[in-house]
Amino acid sequence: MRNVLEYLDITAARLPQKVCYRDEKTALTFGEVRQQAQSAGSVLLKDGITKEPVAVYMSKTPAELAAFMSVLEAGCFYVPIDDEMPSKRIELIFANLKPRAVICDKDTKENAGRFCDGANLYLWDDIKTEPEDVDALTGVRQKMIDTDPAYIMYTSGSTGIPKGVAVCHRSLIDYIESFCDVMKFDEQTVFGSQTPFYFDASLKDIYPTLKLGCETVIVPHTLFMFPVKLVEFLNEYRINTLCWVVSALTMISAFGALDENPPKYLKIVGFGGEVFPIKQYNRWKKALPDVRYINLYGPTETTGVSMYYEVDREFSKDEAIPLGKPFENVDIFLLDENDKLADEGEICMRGTCVTLGYYADPQRTSEAFVQNPLNNRYPELIYRTGDIARYNERGEMVFVSRKDFQIKHMGHRVELGEIEADVNSIKGVSASCAVYLKKKDRIELYYEGGPDEEQMLSYLKEKLPRYMVPTKAHKTDKLPLTPNGKIDRKGLTELSEGK
Repeated sequence: MRNVLEYLDITAARLPQKVCYRDEKTALTFGEVRQQAQSAGSVLLKDGITKEPVAVYMSKTPAELAAFMSVLEAGCFYVPIDDEMPSKRIELIFANLKPRAVICDKDTKENAGRFCDGANLYLWDDIKTEPEDVDALTGVRQKMIDTDPAYIMYTSGSTGIPKGVAVCHRSLIDYIESFCDVMKFDEQTVFGSQTPFYFDASLKDIYPTLKLGCETVIVPHTLFMFPVKLVEFLNEYRINTLCWVVSALTMISAFGALDENPPKYLKIVGFGGEVFPIKQYNRWKKALPDVRYINLYGPTETTGVSMYYEVDREFSKDEAIPLGKPFENVDIFLLDENDKLADEGEICMRGTCVTLGYYADPQRTSEAFVQNPLNNRYPELIYRTGDIARYNERGEMVFVSRKDFQIKHMGHRVELGEIEADVNSIKGVSASCAVYLKKKDRIELYYEGGPDEEQMLSYLKEKLPRYMVPTKAHKTDKLPLTPNGKIDRKGLTELSEGK
């Protein structure tokens, strides 16, 4: 297999009438996804759009997923854009991408037109039913190879300029094959899609569905503010598989929704993006003891998930759930500051998971995608994740902190994640975030639930070394989240710096 569309070809032929993607209002069968993809792909080819990026600026619906496939049918690579993104971010992405084609829907057409800057604007409803040009589609497919790009996902850059991670078909295919084997999905799997499509975490739902002939249900974004209604939705659509960021899961457990009306069809819960507080994990395990819980780890630059750990034992409140072991055909190791193998150091990866680099950005690509320092015999790129991990007494790799969350305070190296782990173990606390204010040279803490601010600081003074104790603590009803559901650490830092 050298093109991810082969999954759709095979499944659409086998299960043409089965629902593939759905939301509250619409549903598309496998046959409809393929037909619409080939119709719209033929339009792009007719206009000479091939082997180039195509921005898909649409609402999060089943139609957007069909649009992604249409871009691949034209031999192009898709780039998800969403109105949830800040306007400045969209401007920067378009400036880097310079697409000649943008696919939109009636709800996004006006905004998409503002950013197009001369690109062809295609309305999805107009192109999804156009005649298919079978010869043109076949010709494109025959010329494609597995190292051609399939998509670009833009991640945040430390300079404020987004980085477009380009991922080829081979990396994506290897990921899908390994992920499906590890998670043990099958044709009866029903995914609950939580993550916006412009984040790579959404791949966990999109492509296993095409490979196995199962189903993805798009969960309304608004429900993540109402835990009880969210669980009701999961039960209504008989969703049995969740691959969510940790904060989306803790939002359910922290507000008691598991006790009131637990999701009764769940069989598999994959979680990642952040460390799962043991206290919150235990609430899930107690409410749903027969569910398989799997920790998933991997950055966008290594095609999403690259490591997994199926939770198979109990953990004390001060332990961290391990990252586990790598997927098939992935090698992961830790390097210290001298680029030597270490028991604690930066997580580095090699294998087909390593992506093509950052689109039209050779400088930042060369900084993160580097020659393997352990190999001086032939060219071999690895990706330096910027994540720090260590091996525990069992020999399991455990996440410690982001490299950029390591700070120097009062002459000591401090991991902000260690502070958060202690805070999260306190009774009543559902989530926390420690930030470092470089100009003020101090640590501040934000947290949900638990003791008041004075009590919190008193507790931490007893628990932590003096140089790790936050100068201030801020108790809040709700920590702000980024669009993909992670705690908005950057926003909280800016908030503290402005006070």
